[in-house]
Amino acid sequence: MKRALIITYYWPPAGGPGVQRWLKFVKYFRKFGVEPIVYAPENPNYPLVDENFTSEIPKDIEIIKQPINEPYRFAKLFSKKKTKQISSGIISKKEVSAMEKLMLYVRGNFFIPDARVGWVKPSVAFLSKYITENPVDVIITTGPPHSLHLIGMQLQKELNVKWIADFRDPWTTIHYHKSLRLNKASEQKHKALEALVLKSADIITVTSPTTKKEFGMITETPIEVITNGFDISEKIEFVTDSVFSISHIGSLLSERNPEVLWKVLAEICKENPSFKNDLRLKFAGAVSDEVKKSLESFELSENCNFLGYVSHSEALKLQHQSQVLLLVEINSAETRAIIPGKLFEYLAAKRPIIALGPKESDIEGIISETKSGKFFSYWDDDGIMAEILQFYGHFKNSDLKTDSEGIEKYSRRELTKQMAALIQN
Repeated sequence: MKRALIITYYWPPAGGPGVQRWLKFVKYFRKFGVEPIVYAPENPNYPLVDENFTSEIPKDIEIIKQPINEPYRFAKLFSKKKTKQISSGIISKKEVSAMEKLMLYVRGNFFIPDARVGWVKPSVAFLSKYITENPVDVIITTGPPHSLHLIGMQLQKELNVKWIADFRDPWTTIHYHKSLRLNKASEQKHKALEALVLKSADIITVTSPTTKKEFGMITETPIEVITNGFDISEKIEFVTDSVFSISHIGSLLSERNPEVLWKVLAEICKENPSFKNDLRLKFAGAVSDEVKKSLESFELSENCNFLGYVSHSEALKLQHQSQVLLLVEINSAETRAIIPGKLFEYLAAKRPIIALGPKESDIEGIISETKSGKFFSYWDDDGIMAEILQFYGHFKNSDLKTDSEGIEKYSRRELTKQMAALIQN
């Protein structure tokens, strides 16, 4: 049995997608000959909390925790709302206040690579002693926050232990990086640290082919794509909605606002009173003010249900009972590599998917490969309208469904098998 030390910031009771990837790996590792040991912060500042995830932690695994000092705790004294938004990744580009500009500047230029960098030095000291007394076969760091990779890099250097750097999201090419108001020196430091980590790791794992391609231009370190996935062990009881529901699960950031879709829905509503009466837009998760104002401008507010953050189990039920599932990614070249974790849970729900995103997005390949729905660019009004009308016609005939295929490869168990193979080799 190989011993793997997993260094992660997000761990139950953290909510949201960041915690699920490694929680699920840990859940299945022993079936593939890996004994996980988890290292996580003792007093983290999680923007989302979901106590239900705690029940999925294997009861007898070793979990090590150490305190962390985070600047977000002090920033809350000035603006609690803005602090929570920034730590969640919700950065508005419209009407940015002087306080928000200052917080972004401090976050980007004084805390490199991120606000958890202060945890690096004490973690290296603690884990060096721990590993010396309790040897492990591999260290795994997962980011963001990418400062955790600096812990792995130091431990690898000091102890000559195998190190896998897992990137759930890109580093300097992630969509919000340009919003951090970086000066030239800070931008160069980010890129230098990114390159150093990529060149130092023994193996790099990423969640999308585009990220692999981008990193491959920086390093010759082996890079493996292991996507996020869904857990087939989930047992969900549900009744499909009686209304024509289009549901989005997860945050809708300021720039993740598909006005082309709102426009199409508004046009159909004006032409077809029955459609307007049947339509329900469900939003589970944080929704920015810009998105809400946009929906209001298209006179869709009365068709909307803003559910706020819901537990993971509630989100899964919502996915299964919805008529159509909506996936939206920011229309930017920087987001082509982003494959939201909810896409895989959407696949498991086996409901038709409408996805919008940038050209050459990795999302499109998965949806096409699995025949689970349709992917559209932000300017394909006609295509979106035709698809929605087709879905609505099937809904009225009580036969709206999807015949997806080949989704088993994205199960958490199968993905854990792939990760375990990297550890074993």
